[in-house]
Amino acid sequence: MSGPVALDRVTHWYGDTRALDTVSLDVPPGSIFALLGRNGAGKTTALRCLLGFERPTRGRALLLGHDAAALPPPVRERVGYVAEGQRLPAWMRVRQVVSFQRAAFRSFDPDLCAAHLKRLGLPQKRRVRDLSRGMRAQLALALALSQRPELLVLDDPAMGLDAVVRREFLEVMIELVQEEGRTVLFTSHILADVERVADRVAILDRGVLRVDAPVDVLKARVRRVHAFFEADAPEAPAVDGLVRARRRRNELVLTVVGGNGAAEDACRGLGARTVEAEALSLEDLFIDYTAEGAAVEEAS
Repeated sequence: MSGPVALDRVTHWYGDTRALDTVSLDVPPGSIFALLGRNGAGKTTALRCLLGFERPTRGRALLLGHDAAALPPPVRERVGYVAEGQRLPAWMRVRQVVSFQRAAFRSFDPDLCAAHLKRLGLPQKRRVRDLSRGMRAQLALALALSQRPELLVLDDPAMGLDAVVRREFLEVMIELVQEEGRTVLFTSHILADVERVADRVAILDRGVLRVDAPVDVLKARVRRVHAFFEADAPEAPAVDGLVRARRRRNELVLTVVGGNGAAEDACRGLGARTVEAEALSLEDLFIDYTAEGAAVEEAS
């Protein structure tokens, strides 16, 4: 594993609950990598293991080539972290928060921070409690980037922001990261945002890694097949790459990995009068991969 962030066959238990089940990930350097999953899927546990907040029950979590559970302080300073609703001292003015951050991190660049604040239009004299939620999120991003981190970890930082502010936040993140060639690992519940900014996605479902693939490759390989019958639709055929199958009266809907046409041929063999295939958005892919009863078929 050569990326700045990696999980090597990580399993983690909370009492009798297995939060992660033999998960391996290797985030490519310089990428924008999205870790996705429904609530309770294991993504928060994965992030906590990667950041060294939890030690895996089995396996290893690696951060910038080091065991994440025992990071030396100089290595930890090379990681920027922004969480959803990140707490900042409400009584401080923006400039005081900047001074506090500067004292806490030797790598902190005050000139770079001033440039970020100016670019984002954040008033340094205003108190944090008087900033909008979007402005607080942008301040947290500016502070993290001003450490000049090699790795930026964002845990759903734009959650709760309105669409305009959220898009602005993401666009600023992309621009600033691309300028410096940093690696970004982020989580988000807003799949349209992920599709717009991520190079690669991983999908966790009930502690199991279901997908780890570049976004464009994933969208090219997975499709949804609609087969229409004269009478009630039959049971789904057994085809390679089947992710999910549903019956809707006279319609059979199959989500499959691979483009060899086997699913379409199998449906015609069952007597389908019409067979159609469509490409899926990332949101549709995510829903099908994490739906109850979905098959475990990875796309990588």
